[in-house]
Amino acid sequence: MTSTAVDPAGQMIELGDSFMADPHALYELLRRERPVTRAMMPQGLPVWLVTRYDDVRAALVDPRLAKDSAGLHRVFDQVMDDHRERMKFGQELSSHMLNSDPPDHTRLRKLVSRGFTARAIGRLRPRIEAIAEELIGSMSVRLAAGETVDLFDDFAFPLPMTVICEILGVPDERRNEFRAWSNTMLSTAPVPRRASAAMAMAEYLSALVADKRARPREDMLSAIVAAGEDADQLSEVEAVSMAFLLLVAGHETTVNLIGNGMLALLRNPDQLARLHADPSLVPGAVEEFLRLDGPVNLATMRFTAEPVTIAGTEIPAGEIVLLSLGSANRDPARYDRPDQLDVQRDTSNLAFGHGIHHCLGAPLARLEGEIAFRALLDRFPGLALAGAPEELTWRNSTLFRGLTRLPVRLSS
Repeated sequence: MTSTAVDPAGQMIELGDSFMADPHALYELLRRERPVTRAMMPQGLPVWLVTRYDDVRAALVDPRLAKDSAGLHRVFDQVMDDHRERMKFGQELSSHMLNSDPPDHTRLRKLVSRGFTARAIGRLRPRIEAIAEELIGSMSVRLAAGETVDLFDDFAFPLPMTVICEILGVPDERRNEFRAWSNTMLSTAPVPRRASAAMAMAEYLSALVADKRARPREDMLSAIVAAGEDADQLSEVEAVSMAFLLLVAGHETTVNLIGNGMLALLRNPDQLARLHADPSLVPGAVEEFLRLDGPVNLATMRFTAEPVTIAGTEIPAGEIVLLSLGSANRDPARYDRPDQLDVQRDTSNLAFGHGIHHCLGAPLARLEGEIAFRALLDRFPGLALAGAPEELTWRNSTLFRGLTRLPVRLSS
């Protein structure tokens, strides 16, 4: 499937290449005419898609929409064509809190949440600022020489990847490999390619967790591996899966926050000028970037444990439901001028979800985003896109919303 199409009979939306390149035109139509609709994912998985803000927010906390990975696999088996090849992550990469319901979710989140409190994250500010400054310094030399720089490779990726790897105690020699594995696993690439990336990542993380258990150090992953409360300790599989979740979520969200946010600013010079004139607006601007084109397009999969009615549409039990954070954050019933960037907008958003599955690393992503934009705006007042906006390409992922590259230069 290479396009986004509305079935003439009003039964099925196909989510293909054009959807991943620009989902917002489709979302506008769906919010208005079909806020809860059947859709087909690129690999042939039938789902229900929810697009309005109020419906998405309510569904995010509805216990009838379950996340248990074992239950989700059973639903996959029921709704997928038996002859169609499908991707299943092994337990090593799926036994984490994002794929669980209470009481398992409560136990898993409690064991790792201490390291992600606002106070704990706030203590990281000096180190994150130092990493950002180092990366900015390398970029400035090349930009001053008239070179074009890929903001993704030279800044947006290494900043959060370095931070999360230092927090967890992950060696840096295989970080680019990890990026490639992550991009492949979370894409719509053929199943064998994604399975190979998943296997490589599981093997690497299993060895890393085993090393932390045998030789613990002063890092969060060592603490997670050893975490215990009331004799409740993460199993080997849970520890590997938690490492996977924290590493992937710990860099993917901020990479795309920086990339999408900078693209929005470069395409809206009046808003860029406002931030240059008043840097105190940056924290609020980060929230606007998250709202306008957040790093997560569709929340991770849920399934109906029993029939659920949303916006007057009954979804039967045993169906997969996708909640569009990207669409909810542009719902005109919630936001004035939702498709326009306004760095002085004062409102909340659903970019990091809502309820018990609200992103644990949201404070870290927000801090990294604030530091990143302050540094870029301070050092590069003349930053401009290198090339036409229509030449930019987006990742082939329905989960994450992000560019493949963002070439920039200093304007003459």
